[in-house]
Amino acid sequence: MKNMISDLFGKSPFGSIVEHSMKVHECVELLWPLMESLVDEDYDEIHNLHSRMARLEYEADLIKHDIRSFITKRSLLPVDRSNLINFLACQERMADLAQDFSVILTLRKTTVNPDIQDGFFNYLNQVFQVSGTLLTAAVEFKNLAETSFAGAEGRSILKLIEGLGAEEWKADKMSRKLSRTIYALEGRESILNILFYEKMVIMLGSIANQAENSGDYLRVMIQK
Repeated sequence: MKNMISDLFGKSPFGSIVEHSMKVHECVELLWPLMESLVDEDYDEIHNLHSRMARLEYEADLIKHDIRSFITKRSLLPVDRSNLINFLACQERMADLAQDFSVILTLRKTTVNPDIQDGFFNYLNQVFQVSGTLLTAAVEFKNLAETSFAGAEGRSILKLIEGLGAEEWKADKMSRKLSRTIYALEGRESILNILFYEKMVIMLGSIANQAENSGDYLRVMIQK
């Protein structure tokens, strides 16, 4: 009987979900020293940081697999299982994209034009804001789940998720501004470098987009 009850209710996944969110945010945070190393043309350090990124992404995968292992069809959860899985999938894509960003920096010894360096760091800082807001929302979501989604905490998290959307919108605006600055370098910078810069912009924007998508799944779980 005890095993049947354990199988039915399972282990709560919400603590591990926060752990996964924190590991994903670590991946995103590692983008800053990667960008600094690229600007400094320290290509050996880029390879070192890429190895760290690969390890962090692997650790995030382990946590994700652990969560999936006890979200079984027999487990009773206070939220829709598919929404929880989709939330995890969006976060997984954030870590994957951060790792992909580190990979492309190892492919060639690219120099970053001085005219776009500040723009990249400002944009990257905004992507951090999006990822950090998602992490805060995940922590609050765990606390809310542990109180059976009771009280005013739900409305507080919904406001936080609304703020996440606003932060992503700022990141989107900054990406377009940075792209215009990049393409204005035509004639003064190699086409290959310009395309490389733009690929970096797109990948950073995708991380912010996936963070917003993760927040959308949190919203749905809270509202249901």
